[in-house]
Amino acid sequence: MAAVWLAGGLASGPLHRGRTVRGGGRPVVGPVLLGVGAFGAFYAAALVARPIPPLRDAIAGILQYAHEGTSPLVLFTTLANGAAEETFFRGAVFAAAGDRAPVTVTTAVYTLATTATGNPALVLASIPMGALFALQRRGTGGIQAPLITHLTWSTLMLTFLPPLFAKRSTCSSHEPRSGQPGCLSKSRTQRPLS
Repeated sequence: MAAVWLAGGLASGPLHRGRTVRGGGRPVVGPVLLGVGAFGAFYAAALVARPIPPLRDAIAGILQYAHEGTSPLVLFTTLANGAAEETFFRGAVFAAAGDRAPVTVTTAVYTLATTATGNPALVLASIPMGALFALQRRGTGGIQAPLITHLTWSTLMLTFLPPLFAKRSTCSSHEPRSGQPGCLSKSRTQRPLS
C-alpha cells in the first residue's frame, strides 16, 4: 500500500517541503511536539475506550500487528506507510484540490480511503489526524510538517498503545502456558470467566 501512495504522490509533480510561519525555516520541532500532543490525546482516548468491548476490539485489531513479526520490521512498515500517505494525501491530493477547500477535500478522501480497512477505530482516527495533517500542509506550504507529525505520532502509538491492549495469560504458574490446552488468554480489560 505504501508503494501505491508513494508512487501516486511522486507522479503528481514536485512536492514542496514547506517553511515555518516564523523565520521561514524548515518545520521540525513544532511538528514533533504536535505529534507528541496528538499521541497524548489518543492515549487518553484509548484509556476511555478500553473498557468498552466494541471499541476495545477495534483498537486491539489494529494493534495485533505490533506483536507479529519483528518489531523493527513492523515499525519500518508503519513509518513507510505514514510517509507514503503524507506524500499522496497532503502532497498530490492537496495540490489537486487547489483552492477548492483542500483541507476538507484531503481529510474526506483520506477518511474514505481508510474505510477500506473495515476498522472503525482507524476510520475515527483518520478524521482528526487527516484534518491536522491537512492544516499543517496549508500552514507551511509543504509536506514536511505533516510527515514529521505523522511519523512521530505513529512511532509513539506503536510503542505505547499495544501494552494497554496486550493479552495476558489467565494461567497460574502450575498450569499450562498460553496457547496450550487448559490455558486461556484474555485481554487485560476482560473479566475472568466464572
